[in-house]
Amino acid sequence: QVQLVESGGGSVQPGDSLRLSCVASGDTLDYYAIGWFRQAPGKEREGVSYIRDSPKAMYYSDSVKGRFTISRDNAKNTVYLQMNDVKFGDTAVYYCAAGWPTAWNRASDYDYWGQGTQVIVSS
Repeated sequence: QVQLVESGGGSVQPGDSLRLSCVASGDTLDYYAIGWFRQAPGKEREGVSYIRDSPKAMYYSDSVKGRFTISRDNAKNTVYLQMNDVKFGDTAVYYCAAGWPTAWNRASDYDYWGQGTQVIVSS
């Protein structure tokens, strides 16, 4: 069983950059596919990005494509989400999840979740 802890959230202005981290313990992260999700108040949890090592795959939602970059450092048991040119619509609690999903952006397909980190974009 793997435990996940997100960090790196905060309050930023539109156009700023932010890097979120998801650190795993209890198991090696490279065994899992990792998804980043976000949930804004009153909205459903939304898949943002996904990374898998074998076979290699990376996906992004249309809303963040070209602005966010997912990466992983297996030696550090960490997955990152680099957020560039953030927008008001990126305000949400961001979660990382681990598992072997059939659909990368379906939250119910993941087995393990972190507690989330808040990102607030305001001027």
